[in-house]
Amino acid sequence: MSNSIPKEILTFFKKLEKNNNRDWFNEHKPDFKTIEAKVKACYNYLGELMNTHDQIEKIKIFRIYRDVRFSKNKLPYKTHFGGSFARKKPELRGGYYMHIQPNNESFIATGFWDPSKEDILRIRKEFEMDDSEIRNILNDKTFKDTWGNFTGDELKTAPKGFDKEHPAIDLIRRKQFIFVKKFTDKEVLADNFLDEVNQAFKNVRPFFDYMSDVLTTNLNGESLL
Repeated sequence: MSNSIPKEILTFFKKLEKNNNRDWFNEHKPDFKTIEAKVKACYNYLGELMNTHDQIEKIKIFRIYRDVRFSKNKLPYKTHFGGSFARKKPELRGGYYMHIQPNNESFIATGFWDPSKEDILRIRKEFEMDDSEIRNILNDKTFKDTWGNFTGDELKTAPKGFDKEHPAIDLIRRKQFIFVKKFTDKEVLADNFLDEVNQAFKNVRPFFDYMSDVLTTNLNGESLL
């Protein structure tokens, strides 16, 4: 089986965008199942590549069925594939995500989507104490060329207990610590796409090593594990 993303994935989703209903989907379900098997093979292959430089505990590919119970959008199917790669817990923190969607909407993401209250306080305390190490990582040329800057939610002002004039307030205000890299359809269908994704994920490692170290120690640097 090919280790590149098959073109029919994008073609199928373009058709599904125009026919997002149960009758059409059920009629074309055999096609979907064939495509889904190829996609799973791609995600598993990427997981194997990543395991050469990280410890991936679990690969999860999300179902195509949308949960419409609390959504204004009542269309029954997603028009993309999404899958996450979980690192070995508790010592390795952070996660990876790959999103395949036509019309140049594909992207990969990495970082911390939903840190717990305890984790976010620990991270903020680290930034408050010393922001030099995180800034060196973020400003590294390879890192910056690959991932750019943080995206995600942040507070408008200083969190409770922190000085809004602190030099690291731009970092302390963050609620999420996410990096996103976008891809065109042409890039997604290139033979080396999964190798490129793997390299991008590998390039985030200094950030993950730093954050894992912070989140598994107290402010004195003593291990919590």
